[in-house]
This record gives sequence, structure tokens and C-alpha cells, in this order.
Amino acid sequence: MLVKNELFKKIKESLVSVLPVALIVAALCFTVAPVSTDLMLSFVIGTAMLIAGLGLFTFGAESSMTLIGNHIGSRLTKSKNIWLILGVSFLLGIIITVAEPDLQVLADNVPHIDTTVLIVTVSVGVGFFLVICMLRILLGIQLRWVLLFLYAAVFILAAFSDPNYLSVAFDAGGVTTGPMTVPFIMSLGVGVASIRSDKNAEADSFGLVSLCSIGPILAVLILGFFYTGTSEEISAAAAAEYANTVELGTSYLRAVPHYLKEVALALLPIVVFFLIFQIFFLKLRRLPLARILVGLLFTYAGLVLFLTGVNVGFSSLGTILGRTLGSGWTRYLLIPIAAVIGWFVISAEPAVHVLTSQVEEISAGAISKKAMRISLSIAIAAAMALAMVRVLTGISILWFIVPGYIIALVLSFFVPQMFTAIAFDSGGVASGPMTATFMLPLAMGACQAAGGNILTDAFGLVTLVAMMPLITVQITGVVYTIKRKRAEAEEIPSFEDNEIIELWEV
Repeated sequence: MLVKNELFKKIKESLVSVLPVALIVAALCFTVAPVSTDLMLSFVIGTAMLIAGLGLFTFGAESSMTLIGNHIGSRLTKSKNIWLILGVSFLLGIIITVAEPDLQVLADNVPHIDTTVLIVTVSVGVGFFLVICMLRILLGIQLRWVLLFLYAAVFILAAFSDPNYLSVAFDAGGVTTGPMTVPFIMSLGVGVASIRSDKNAEADSFGLVSLCSIGPILAVLILGFFYTGTSEEISAAAAAEYANTVELGTSYLRAVPHYLKEVALALLPIVVFFLIFQIFFLKLRRLPLARILVGLLFTYAGLVLFLTGVNVGFSSLGTILGRTLGSGWTRYLLIPIAAVIGWFVISAEPAVHVLTSQVEEISAGAISKKAMRISLSIAIAAAMALAMVRVLTGISILWFIVPGYIIALVLSFFVPQMFTAIAFDSGGVASGPMTATFMLPLAMGACQAAGGNILTDAFGLVTLVAMMPLITVQITGVVYTIKRKRAEAEEIPSFEDNEIIELWEV
């Protein structure tokens, strides 16, 4: 009964999160951006599958990935074997990223890099940087200095990179930290940080998501120097048309076996690794083990529904809608519409719920869920608006991200260390499934209509979504710091040296 209630709760959360975006899209389709009836029906079916898939996936991930991360992190800390910790972290970083649904969606949309090549490159980047995360936690190095060094390396490399790989590289960094990786990586970090007993250990458990998102950026930028790709038609742009409802249903039925196989191959390494770790190290009892295995089944079912709904019905409408809004007088509506969708779309990102809950818990309520969500909503609305400015004008992504990251890194010196870690983690989790599955195809469609270069002008949207929370969350941290200092000053009254303080009344 408890499982049923929790599952119903997750599906309800998914419905509440996705419904505002779906209603906005429907309103646009019935007014300024009409689409064919068959495509609209396909979108409705895809939305229903997306809601069910996100609910099942979130429930399954919390019942399996978070627990696996906690158990493995706890077991690694007990061993106190640094080489074992680093080796397992590298393998886990690769394995967990391969199964990330956001990365699958992005890889399917990138026309000039083979899907498998991109996924493997990004996964190795995450694995390598998860090792750096573990070293930072174990050595107690301040996050701001690590971020300064690594982003300096990123921008130096970006200055010499092929423009066709630049935006894709930064987008890859955003999508890898999604609903699969975030619960796992954060719980692993908390476990490893428990080795240390100093006052900064808990704060250092944050920051893993932000560092792991840098790995894919560097990996794809390096790939651009050696890999020769071919330009192909963008998959999301090929919106199917259906003669009747039978043909529409058949398209979904044909897609299901494909994603059953694809998701099974993606999750298989995680399952095998966990079972090996269970046999030799964890040795969990039957009931906890059964719960994790059942959670993995829910994760599997949720991912299949999610990817089927997204690729068959959701992304296609996003592309067509973008083409319609990007041409004629409606192009002037593109920026405000994107900002409104951005305000609501952040609520649909499942990884955001994980992060805000952990932030409220670890900060003992000092940083509430509500404050975090408002800060993130402002950030994503601004990011979507800027992304559409790029689509319409063709301004290079570097003109936005270089000053943006400079501001974010400068702010890190004026807020508590935990706020910096939370802000950079927020950037990673904000760029999740809804951004990759709908907003990126929308930008691609609009870019096609405007006659721009999709690789340089449309890609980069995820990057801006990942960057803006770094600024808004740290500004929230500045406000929090000022309020705390004022409260402390009011609590401690000042007295003159010759003033008599009455401690009791006569």
C-alpha cells in the first residue's frame, strides 16, 4: 500500500509539472501556431506517456539509484582504500551516464556526431571528473578554486575549437547531470564525505554535479580536434505525418521494441555492476535487495515510456512549433513565449526536486524549497529568452557564457562555500529532460525558419539553462548572508562600559 501511494504521488508530481507546459503548447497550437490534427494527437499521446514515464522513472530512481549510490558510497568509505574509491568512481561515472535519458535525447538530435561516439565520449568525461570530485572531497580542496582552474581550461580550449562542436560541447555538459545521475552522484558524494569529520565535510558533499558537468564539455571539445563527422538531417526535425489513427498507433508500437532494447542495454551495466558489488562487498539482505531490484524495474519501464513519448510525439511538435513561431510576425513572440515556458519548465525537471529537498535538509531549512524554486524559475526564464535572442540574431554563445561564468565565479568569493556548491549543482540539474526534449527542438525549428546555423545558433540553449542558476542562486546566497548578519547584530545588544544591566527586578 505504501509503495502504491508513493508511486501515485510521483505520477501526480509529474502531471502537475508537465501539464502547465503542455497547456501553453496547446494554447499556441490553437491560436498563433496551428499544426496538423495528426501531429497534435501524437503530441497528446506523447505527453501522456511522458507524464507516466517520468512518474515511474522518478519513483524507480529514488528506490534504486539513490540507494545504490548510498550503499556503494558507504561501503567505499568503510574500506578507506583511496584507489578502490577512485577506480569504482570512474567506472560508475561511465556506467550511470550511459543510461542518462537526457544524453540519449541530445545524442539523437546532434546531426554531425555518431550517437554512440558522443555517448561514450561524454560518459568517459563524467567518469574522469567523478574521480576529480572524489579527490577534492578527500583532500578538502575548496570548490571555487577547482572551478576557476577548470573553467579557465575550458575557455582556453574553446577559443581554438571548431564552432560546430562548441555549443554541442557545452550542451553535453548540461544534459549529463539529469534524473539518473544526480540522485546517484549526490548520494555517493555524501557517503564519501562522511570519511572526514571536519566542519566543511557536509558542504563538500555538494559540488559533484557541477564538476561532473565540466568533464563532457572538455571531452567533446577535444573530440572536435580529432573526429570527422558527416552532416545529416536532424532526427527531431523530421516530424512524421499520419494518414489515420491506425498509422499513428502503429508508429508508437514500432517505437516501443526499439526503446525496450535501447534502455535494457543502457541499464544492463548498472545492474551487473551492482550485483557484482552486492556479491563481493555489500551482501545486502533479501528484502533491501528486492526493493532495489524492483526499483530498477520501475526505472526501466519509466525510461521506455519517457523516451517513446518524447521521440515520437513530443520533440516533433517542438520542432514544428519552432518553425511556425520563427517565421513571419510570430518571431517577435518567440522570446516572451520561451521565457514563459522556461518559468514553468523547471518544475518539470525531476532532478530539481531531488536537489531542492537535499538542500533544505542539509541547510536545516535555512534555504527553503520555495526560495530555491523561485530562484531557478527566474534563471531558466532568462536563459530561454537569451537562447531565442541567439536563434534570431546568431550571436556566438561565447558572448553569453564567458561573462556569465565570470560573474558566477566572482560571486563565489562573496557567499558561503555551500551556496557556491549548491548554485553550480543547480545549473546541472536545471538542464534536464524537458529542456532537452522540447525546448531544444523548439529552438532548432525556429533556427531553421530564421535561416540560421542550427549547430552554432540553436545548440547552446542547454548551456544557458545550466549557467543562469549559477548567478541567481548565488545572489540568493548574498541576500541570505546579509540577512543572517543583520539578525546576528540585532540579537546581540551593545552596551556602554558604564551602563548597569539589571538581571532581575526588585
